[in-house]
Amino acid sequence: MPAAYRLPSYDHRTEPRYLETPRTMPTYRTAADWLARAAELRQRVLVSCGLWPMPEKGPLNARVFDRVERDGYSVEKVAFESLPGFYVCGNLYRPLGRGCGPFPGVLNPHGHWATGRLANEANGSLPGRCIGFARQGYVAFSWSMIGRNEADQIPHNFGANKDGQPNPTEQIWGLSMMGLQTWNSIRAIDFLQSLPDVDGSRIAVTGESGGGTQTYMIAAADERITHTAPAVMVSSVFQGGCLCENAPLLRLDTFNVEIAAVAAPRPQLLLSCTGDWTCNTPRLEYEAIRGIYKLFDAEDRLAYAHIDAPHNYNQASREACFTFFRRWVLGERDAAPVKEPPFQVEPQENLLCWPVGQRPANALDAAGLTKQWIESSEKRRAAASVADVAKLYEPALRHALAVTLPNAKEIVAEKLDAESVCIGRKGVGDRVELRLLKPAAKRGKRTATLLVAPKGSAEGEELARTLRERGHLVAVFRGFDAWRHSANRFFTTYNRTNVQLHVQDILTALVYLRGQRGVGQVNLVGVGDGGLWCLLARPFAPFVAKTVCDAAQFNMTDDAFAKRLFVPSLRRAGDLRTALALIGDAPLLVHNASESFRALRPCEAGKASVTKQVEWLASP
Repeated sequence: MPAAYRLPSYDHRTEPRYLETPRTMPTYRTAADWLARAAELRQRVLVSCGLWPMPEKGPLNARVFDRVERDGYSVEKVAFESLPGFYVCGNLYRPLGRGCGPFPGVLNPHGHWATGRLANEANGSLPGRCIGFARQGYVAFSWSMIGRNEADQIPHNFGANKDGQPNPTEQIWGLSMMGLQTWNSIRAIDFLQSLPDVDGSRIAVTGESGGGTQTYMIAAADERITHTAPAVMVSSVFQGGCLCENAPLLRLDTFNVEIAAVAAPRPQLLLSCTGDWTCNTPRLEYEAIRGIYKLFDAEDRLAYAHIDAPHNYNQASREACFTFFRRWVLGERDAAPVKEPPFQVEPQENLLCWPVGQRPANALDAAGLTKQWIESSEKRRAAASVADVAKLYEPALRHALAVTLPNAKEIVAEKLDAESVCIGRKGVGDRVELRLLKPAAKRGKRTATLLVAPKGSAEGEELARTLRERGHLVAVFRGFDAWRHSANRFFTTYNRTNVQLHVQDILTALVYLRGQRGVGQVNLVGVGDGGLWCLLARPFAPFVAKTVCDAAQFNMTDDAFAKRLFVPSLRRAGDLRTALALIGDAPLLVHNASESFRALRPCEAGKASVTKQVEWLASP
């Protein structure tokens, strides 16, 4: 028999993870298991990027202009609005001499070249890549990442403070560099599909470095992508070092390799090289993803090309991608490897939509974009129906909190003394301490109550004693300060905040209490800020009978959320309003509420006495 699982000596969740922390691929035994995980990862990507619920897709107002024709292809300038007043600028390369199509489309996001999409170097040429695609019969689109070239409405460090860390306000609203770039990629698909000479059922994407991150991210987020070739970025030891690759929440319990596997069983080429963090791709990352393709009997749809070069998307890498796409996108299965002929790139100034620093009259700046984002988020949440809350905002809140309701069989308990027990979940590495106040033995079913309070607070002691005297089994959980923040770059991309940890521990403790011998009903009570954590946890524990929450005079302001209830994307997910809507008509007593909180739901302004709380819990 396997050895019994033992709890760790300390809570391993408080070990900070970094963008360079090595990861390994979990094992998935069936296609159904993987598809369930892939669906969760797709939601995670969208929630972390602030794109769940999806923003409204307004008119692109696309302009395609200044066409020039060359040997086998044409080049045009493109500008469209991914959001009102927020411009995407790029170039469209089309085939010449091949009829009117429709042709497959290829998106070409770029990495951190100094000249952005205009880069034309030995290690990578965006125009050269697009020229190659157009000559082979594709419509290729390249566009500038945010802050590059003429796409300079907001800088490439948007949303960061002076230390380069993401600002709390942008985080709680799900507004990030990576989210905006992923949104631009989604709208780039919309743009290609709007063109009459593009076959909208064949949309491929390939990009290098930061553009490689965009490649596998957009393939995970949008199933309209049919073929992918991420270059020099699918790594188990490095996850990307820029704000545009590190949305908050994104890599909690996952990593680039698993996210790239979401594309399965769509054809995918991994481009790697000997001179960067993808040096082990043939024996590590490729084999890990191949295990997923194997579940679909589609191993032939996954390939790799390992180039002896530094970090790149050079000619050898381009030719490998051209050959792979020729087989899978164009359907020429027996064709010879593609060799790239010489090409001549247009002068940089001839590819820009307008001179750098000049913008359309309606172009937003950073402050204007942030204001529009928050207002549209609030408008969308205010208009949400009951069905919308269940279908859209429940997943948004669950992923923002990064919580799961464990199965009772997952819970492990370790007795510390007569009144203390540690609990955790098998294989997770958590260690949660509870103080148990047991009532005198009695026949029949009894009520168990979880009492949640902040660390170091004596609040709730009288209530706990009184409940025990009334025959309740009382478990007291006091939150902890694992960390308030960290100098670790992109901390919230890889690590949970205190509030997220508290909410998960509440759910774990509730499942533990429910499984105790003789327990027939489970109640939840929170005091101080513990009441706010309980409000966030309650929607995900439907078996809880009654809930009492101290609203702790919490004001519904961005500053209050950032300081007292910091969870990335929480406001975008509808915050406490979504939690209250999901709780619905279940028995709930909220007290000690501020005026702004009382506007959400009728509740008591003052603090309810111990007697009142106990009597309410005991009432039918």
